[in-house]
Formats: sequence, structure tokens, C-alpha cells
Amino acid sequence: MNRDITRKDQHPIFRQTENWLDAYFRGECPPVTVPIVLEGTPFQQMVWDILLTIPYGETRSYGSIAGEAASKLGKEKMSAQAVGQAVGRNPVSILVPCHRVVGSNGNLTGYAGGMEKKIWLLKHESQQRMGETENAVCGI
Repeated sequence: MNRDITRKDQHPIFRQTENWLDAYFRGECPPVTVPIVLEGTPFQQMVWDILLTIPYGETRSYGSIAGEAASKLGKEKMSAQAVGQAVGRNPVSILVPCHRVVGSNGNLTGYAGGMEKKIWLLKHESQQRMGETENAVCGI
């Protein structure tokens, strides 16, 4: 029997992710970045990378993300709907904070985990951020 095999539930990435989530839900800035490798189209990966730059407790609109994506691709503009589709395909919600994406007027839009969870996550981050400095950023 090979004793060098790590049980799946004891793999370091799972422990690291668990620690990150525990810190997040305690309202703390998770101290360690969880390394993730996402599989998706190049466009989806670009959108997900943009999501990772949204600071803890803040939001961005689909339109602003579309503008940033267009700029990165050397285009004049891009569809916010295309961004919405990429956001909706995010395989690791919370770690890649798609809950921080809102409609053009700040209105809340769909969330794969359900609107009540999106509202809770935004409220949770907003309450925690109130006690932090303006430059505090939590995320991965």
C-alpha cells in the first residue's frame, strides 16, 4: 500500500480554501490567496480575472466590466450581455466574486446562488468594510 497518497479531503488546497472561506464568513480579510485554475474560454477567463480585481465590499456594473474587457481586447465597446454570460459561468462563486457585479444603475441582477444569497453577501461585505480603512481590499 502506498502511504504517500493524500486523502482527497485532506489535500492542502481544500484546507486552504476552507480557511479562506472561514475567514471570509467571520468578516476578516482572508490572509492567504487560494490558487485556482479555471477552465473556460479566453473571454470567460478574462472576465473572471476582472472580477478578481473588484475590491471587497464594492461593486462594478456589467457595463463597466464590458468597457474594461473591450479595452483589453483593443475594441471600442463590448456587450454587457456577453459579460453577463461569462459572469454566469463562473465556476467558483465567492472566490471569484461575481456577487459584486450589478446592473447599470446599481440594481441587483441575477446570481447563480440565488438573489437572497447575493444580497446577503453584499450586505456582509458592506458591514465588514465599514470598520476598515478606505484602501482595505479583501479577495483572492
